[in-house]
Amino acid sequence: MKFYRPLKPVRALTFDLDDTLYDNGPIIRAAEAALNSHLKKHHPTAANLAPSDWKKIQADLISANPALASDMGQLRMQSLLTALSDELAEHALEDAAKACFDHFYDKRSDFEIEQQIHSCLAKLSQKVPLIAITNGNVNPEKIGIAGYFKHFFHANTDLPMKPAPALFKAAIDELDCQPEQILHVGDNLIKDVQGAINAGMQTAWYAHDRGMIMRKEKATLLPHVELQSLDDLLLLI
Repeated sequence: MKFYRPLKPVRALTFDLDDTLYDNGPIIRAAEAALNSHLKKHHPTAANLAPSDWKKIQADLISANPALASDMGQLRMQSLLTALSDELAEHALEDAAKACFDHFYDKRSDFEIEQQIHSCLAKLSQKVPLIAITNGNVNPEKIGIAGYFKHFFHANTDLPMKPAPALFKAAIDELDCQPEQILHVGDNLIKDVQGAINAGMQTAWYAHDRGMIMRKEKATLLPHVELQSLDDLLLLI
C-alpha cells in the first residue's frame, strides 16, 4: 500500500466494478463480436454499418437527449432501434432490437470473477456494508457478486455517470454513516477518485485492468491510498 492522505476509520465501502474487480475491455469486445455475429445472421443491413456509423447514431441520440450519455443500456437499445429501422417494419422493430440487446447483454455478463476477488469481497462484507456504484451495466447476479453488496447503483438517465455526484450521493444516503467514513474503491482517478473526494468520501485506487503507474495516469487529485491488491482492504477495515 501507498498512502497519499491521512486515512480516517472506515465504516463502509463503495466499489466501482468495471476495470476494478475485473478487466472489462476484453469482455466488452467479446460482447460486441457476439452482437455483430447476431446482426450478420439476422440483420445484414445493420451488420454492414461501420463503427463510425454507430458512433454517429449514438452522437445524434445523445444530442437529442443528453441524459442518454449516462445510460449505456438505453443508449445501446436506442442505437439498435435506429439502426434496424431501415430494414424492419415498425411492428417488428422493438422485438428485433430487444433480441439484439439481450444477445449483447448476456455475453457482456458472461464471465467469472477471480476466486481471490470473491474471497476478499466475502470477507469484507462480513465486516462492513458494501455498495457498488458503476457507470456500466454488468449483471451482478450473473457474475456471482450480488450477495456481497447491500445495493447496486448503475448510472442512468436519473443518476448521471461518475464523476458527477449523483451516484456517490445515492450510496451515501443508503449507508448509515458520514461520507468521510466511507472508502470508495475504483480504478479511475477522475471518475472514481476525484468524484468520491468531491462527494466528501475517502478513496482507494486499485486497477485490475492495467499496471498502476501514477505518473502515466490522468489525475487531478491523489487518492487517500493506493492498493497493491484488493486484499489490502482487509488490513484497513
